[in-house]
Amino acid sequence: MGWGDLGVYGEPSRETPNLDRMAAEGMLFPNFYSANPLCSPSRAALLTGRLPIRNGFYTTNAHARNAYTPQEIVGGIPDSEQLLPELLKKAGYVSKIVGKWHLGHRPQFHPLKHGFDEWFGSPNCHFGPYDNKARPNIPVYRDWEMVGRYYEEFPINLKTGEANLTQIYLQEALDFIKRQARHHPFFLYWAVDATHAPVYASKPFLGTSQRGRYGDAVREIDDSVGKMLELLHDLHVADNTFVFFTSDNGAALISAPEQAGSNGPFLCGKQTTFEGGMREPALAWWPGHIAAGQVSHQLGSIMDLFTTSLALAGLTPPRDRAIDGLNLLPALLQGRLMDRPVFYYRGDTLMATTLGQHKAHFWTWTNSWENFRQGIDFCPGQNVSGVTTHSLEDHTKLPLIFHLGRDPGERFPLSFASAEYQEALSRITSVVQQHQEALVPGQPQLNVCNWAVMGHLAGPEGPRLLPRRHRPPGATPEGDPRGPHRLHRRRVPRGRIQGASASARAEGSTWALRVCLGEGFWGPSGAPGRARCLGSPPKGCEVGPPRPPRCAGALPAGSGFPAQDRRDRVARSVGLPGVPKLNPRGPAASLLVPSASWY
Repeated sequence: MGWGDLGVYGEPSRETPNLDRMAAEGMLFPNFYSANPLCSPSRAALLTGRLPIRNGFYTTNAHARNAYTPQEIVGGIPDSEQLLPELLKKAGYVSKIVGKWHLGHRPQFHPLKHGFDEWFGSPNCHFGPYDNKARPNIPVYRDWEMVGRYYEEFPINLKTGEANLTQIYLQEALDFIKRQARHHPFFLYWAVDATHAPVYASKPFLGTSQRGRYGDAVREIDDSVGKMLELLHDLHVADNTFVFFTSDNGAALISAPEQAGSNGPFLCGKQTTFEGGMREPALAWWPGHIAAGQVSHQLGSIMDLFTTSLALAGLTPPRDRAIDGLNLLPALLQGRLMDRPVFYYRGDTLMATTLGQHKAHFWTWTNSWENFRQGIDFCPGQNVSGVTTHSLEDHTKLPLIFHLGRDPGERFPLSFASAEYQEALSRITSVVQQHQEALVPGQPQLNVCNWAVMGHLAGPEGPRLLPRRHRPPGATPEGDPRGPHRLHRRRVPRGRIQGASASARAEGSTWALRVCLGEGFWGPSGAPGRARCLGSPPKGCEVGPPRPPRCAGALPAGSGFPAQDRRDRVARSVGLPGVPKLNPRGPAASLLVPSASWY
């Protein structure tokens, strides 16, 4: 969902009366940012209060796989990260996620293993439909049990856009609030995905907006938020419940007709680090505490919701790690403004930084200097299709700096020779240097790909249909029969390997090893059988550099998502966590984060 999709931000079609009323009764943030221009890294940042480069939700590979596609990426949120619901348990909070999780689809990444007490929703985006066993339709879970799949038990009509999922997600949220509000403090993370391609809405809302199917989906989300706020009033807990509405990235501008959103006056959209991809709608609501009709010009981030929610619960953030989120309570309750930078990453590349009113682009997408001098929109037609990290070009020689107060559309960069440019560059350079010197990157989770699903292991006849249980029998080299095995990271000298691959036989199954254009990943470490390693990598073929330019990941062939048909149900391999003794005091925290509209 984009900055310009709400009426309070200027959308003229009047599709969001409830969200507009929420803003009128609370506080509007016009300068609020996601932590990444894509889905999953931004969600990881929301729940950890940390940049994706720190929490591991980034990639170093050339294809810019910075978000989860259904079964290709098999990494997930590391156990070392402390998520918001885990910490809220210390104050007796009961937590539920409704909707899209997007932080890992394997059992070890399940939300109930990371602090949530309840879940109803899907682990990934609702892409599809898929009609094969290599890439089955996305499952829907109730806690540990799979209760169906998108396009099957939970149908989405691609022709009409009709689906009842938002109504199901709404009912799950209402039921949870009713059960918890009078007895326990609660945390609800409502992550509806209706505005994510393929966009959908339920039948009563189809054809009711002026913006096609996307507008219909926005109307239904708005209606759902209105019903939740109304319930809080009916239960007499509105004055004890903090509600925040935002998005995980800007609206996509490259979706199918009638499936693209609005980013208002800002340049580009999802997948880019221009303002259209990173600046989000943001509304805070807490009757009796946040004065009605307020506008805060605080430079905010989705990571701030982590720290702010902990403060509301009387907790402090972990002190054993860097936390990027600020506590927004001074801005919310006292109108104070706090100075802070905003860092814009794609993968492991720092693309841009905002400090005060100035934004410096260190990397931008290819365009001519002539266009910059003329102030021409360098996302032609607002279409950035096909742009990925490996196509970035540092063509500016010096960073481009914009004054976002005078030029929010990023059309007219400051002159390199101007005193304003030199002063802004000096301040931003100092902040970036401090940030990079202190940065300890997490292990990149989005490098870990299932090559069988991605088709890299297909023969000349094309991708083959994988058998239902296509994974090596017995244990992987790391002793976990579910995989994936651990990838070791060592630098491979550039230029020594232009292209190489090898394979080994492990108990009758083929294991893939791959290096491309000088850098790549080799694996698995210590696999039985023989493996021929080209380019003289270290002993054991257990290398993987930080920046493979065209390929990354090495997994046992087929060791990724275990194919299941609709009759299967997820095994109850791990029992439900016990509910701790709850403390009924303290405000409830309810975060509403709808998905954006494309990946």
